[in-house]
Amino acid sequence: MEKMWTEELKSLFKRVGSFNKANAPVASAFHKLETATREGNVLDAKTHELISLAVAVTTRCDGCIAAHAGAAKKAGASKEEIAAALGTAIALNAGAAYVYSSRALEAYDELGA
Repeated sequence: MEKMWTEELKSLFKRVGSFNKANAPVASAFHKLETATREGNVLDAKTHELISLAVAVTTRCDGCIAAHAGAAKKAGASKEEIAAALGTAIALNAGAAYVYSSRALEAYDELGA
């Protein structure tokens, strides 16, 4: 494995703790936002974590991957379910590149001399 995810998670908690001390109002607002995403029990914990993990991959956030991979496993997500969610993330990134490719060609046509 390239990364040691347990160490990444420990390091993340340390870094975030440092930020929390440096900017408590923003840290508090972030934690309220995260808590709000779980209110009402509209999504079960496993679905919430599968979505979180897929988004973590699309935003390329190692700390988020470390936090949500473990949380997804704890919530009962199987490796196959995680792989399916990640497959969706891959397809969405490819789709975004496809859509933005048309924008690049549009810019080329508009800006060409």
